[in-house]
Amino acid sequence: MDDEGARESEFDWRLPASIPLPVEPEDNPMTEAKFQLGRHLFYDARLSVNGEISCASCHHQSKAFSDGIQRPVGATGEVHPRNSQSLTNSAYFNNLTWGNPALATIEQQIMLPLFGDNPIEHGIDESNFEQIIMTVQADETYQRLFLNAFPEQDDPLLGDLAWDNVVKAIGSFVRGMTSFNSAFDRGDLSASARRGEALFNSERLECFHCHDGYNFSDATIDRGVAFLEPKFHNTGLYNIDGMGAYPEPNTGRHEVTGNPDHMGQFRTPSLRNVAVTAPYNHDGSVATLEEVIRNYARGGRVIASGENAGDGRVSPFKDGVLVPFRISDAEVDDLVAFLESLTDHDFLTDPRFSNPWESTGENL
Repeated sequence: MDDEGARESEFDWRLPASIPLPVEPEDNPMTEAKFQLGRHLFYDARLSVNGEISCASCHHQSKAFSDGIQRPVGATGEVHPRNSQSLTNSAYFNNLTWGNPALATIEQQIMLPLFGDNPIEHGIDESNFEQIIMTVQADETYQRLFLNAFPEQDDPLLGDLAWDNVVKAIGSFVRGMTSFNSAFDRGDLSASARRGEALFNSERLECFHCHDGYNFSDATIDRGVAFLEPKFHNTGLYNIDGMGAYPEPNTGRHEVTGNPDHMGQFRTPSLRNVAVTAPYNHDGSVATLEEVIRNYARGGRVIASGENAGDGRVSPFKDGVLVPFRISDAEVDDLVAFLESLTDHDFLTDPRFSNPWESTGENL
C-alpha cells in the first residue's frame, strides 16, 4: 500500500490513500531510524529490573500487541489491575490507557510501564536506573542505532538524554503500528459478515455510536482533526453497591479525576483486530466477543454472586445510549463474523513489527 500522504511526512506510514496521516509530536517527529531503534528497545528485556520483562512481554504481535491473558504480571510479580490493550493504531488515539484523560501522547504513556511503581511493570527506578542504561550504552548495536536515530546529538547515549531518547524511540515504534489491511478494508466480506456489518450500523444495536469512523473508536484523532474532547463511557459492566460503583482500583476516569460522575468510564478501544485480543474490557473479565455482545444486549452485565455481584443494567452512571436490544443467536454469529473481518492478518505477521533480536541470533 503506497502512502499517498508520504510527502507530508519523512516517515512512510504505509497507509491507504483513504486514511489520513496521524499526528506527529513536534518534539519527536517520525523517522525510520527512530522506528527501528524503538523496535529493538521494544523487544529488549534488559530494560527491566530483572532482565526478564520487555514491552513485548505484554504486547504480542500475533495478538495485535495484546497478550491474551486477563491481567499481565510485572517484573516483580505484581499483577496489573488492567488488561493489556492492543497497540493497533495507537497513533490515532487522543488519549492513552484505559481511563486517564491526562495521558495524551504515547511518550507520556511509556513512562508508566518503564518507571511507574503503582503497579510495578518494568521496575526501573533510582536504584537501577544507571545500571540498566549502561547495558544499552555498551551494546554495539545500540551505539549504531542511537547515532542513526538522533544524528543531531553529539552523544545520544549520554545520561538522562539516553533515557529521553529511549522513550522517544519506543514511542516512534508504537506510533508506527498502523493496521488498515483487513478483509473489511478490502471489501472482502462473507455474507455473514455483511449481515453483521448492517447490524453493527443499525439503530437497534447502535454499536457505531461509540465505535465509529475508520478506527472504530470515538477517541480517534488525526491531522484533519484540530481538537477532540476526550471521551469515556460507562458500559454497565459493574454495579457492586447498587449505586454504580466499580471494583477498586479500576474505577476508570473517576480514579484520576475523583468526579463521582466519572465512575466506571473508560476510553473506547478500537475494534480493529479485536477478534485476536481476548479477553475483553478494561479488566479482561469478559472472555469472548459473544459474551461482550450479550452484555450489551442486556443493557449491562449482571453478576449474580461473588464479591462483584451487581446489576450493571441499572447503574446510575451507565451511558444513556446503552439500552437493551433484541438479538438472535444467528445475529450474534453474524456480528462476530463482521468483527472478525476487522483482523489484519498481515499486521500480525509483518516482519517489520517482529523481534529484530531473533533475526540476529541474540537471545534477549
